[in-house]
Amino acid sequence: MASVSVTHLVLFIASLLVAASVAGVLTQEVGRLSEAINDQGLDASQEVRTDIEVISDGGSDSVYNASTGNITVYVKNTGTQEMAGDADDVDVLVDGAYQANLNVTVLDGELWNPNNVAEVKVYYPALPSGDHRVKVITNGDEEVFTFRT
Repeated sequence: MASVSVTHLVLFIASLLVAASVAGVLTQEVGRLSEAINDQGLDASQEVRTDIEVISDGGSDSVYNASTGNITVYVKNTGTQEMAGDADDVDVLVDGAYQANLNVTVLDGELWNPNNVAEVKVYYPALPSGDHRVKVITNGDEEVFTFRT
């Protein structure tokens, strides 16, 4: 009889150890999941507050300058999020191709505040004549601008 009690005691202690280790692992995973949800919420909040509009005139001859090889578009911050307004925070695609050689200048201030306009210049020599698309992306918001050369 004593051997049955000892066996039950050993099994009870082992089950407590397993339950404690499982609870520790679950607590860590719940903490990680909570942090991920918070980070995702902050990212979503930033994307919701970010909105841009390309205000350049697609019919104007001033969008592409063949002598300098620059595509120039003007982008207005129509959201509520203040942005840095530099080339590291803005991605540009011309006709679907990513462009790394660009310059971003905020025209009315140092920071790209709401209602401020930024000039985005993309160096693109020898742009063939025809219809073209420029996609400007910042903080998850993207705008497409079409023009003809």
